[in-house]
Amino acid sequence: MTRVPTLNSPFLLGFDDIERALDRVARTPSDGYPPYNIERLPRTPDEPERLRITLAVAGFTRDQLDITLDERQLVIRGRQKDDKERQYLHRGIAARQFQRSFLLAEGMQVLGADLENGLLCVDLARPEPERVVKKIGISVRD
Repeated sequence: MTRVPTLNSPFLLGFDDIERALDRVARTPSDGYPPYNIERLPRTPDEPERLRITLAVAGFTRDQLDITLDERQLVIRGRQKDDKERQYLHRGIAARQFQRSFLLAEGMQVLGADLENGLLCVDLARPEPERVVKKIGISVRD
């Protein structure tokens, strides 16, 4: 089955990257774990407008979490190992691994990450777009 291009208008030139990003997002599996929030933090006098991704990672230590940025893809992984020395009478909290991926827009910057009270917060800076107006010269050919 061939895929029909989403952005196939003749007026949308050079948007191949966006189409590839949409394909990448559509193929990303999502099982809902761990739950997460994405919020917009308003601009302050000291900081630009930011986005914050918050993941519920109760039971994970800093050493069991890994955050990488590969080109424009932010990948957050958690790896826990079963403690073989413990003997459970009931096991409702499993040692579980996860991987969550977020595709970032061009120019987004990861400011840092913070783990507190079982919540992992990753802050991103949204760059201010510069408005560029450029006059294009017209040459005359005879």
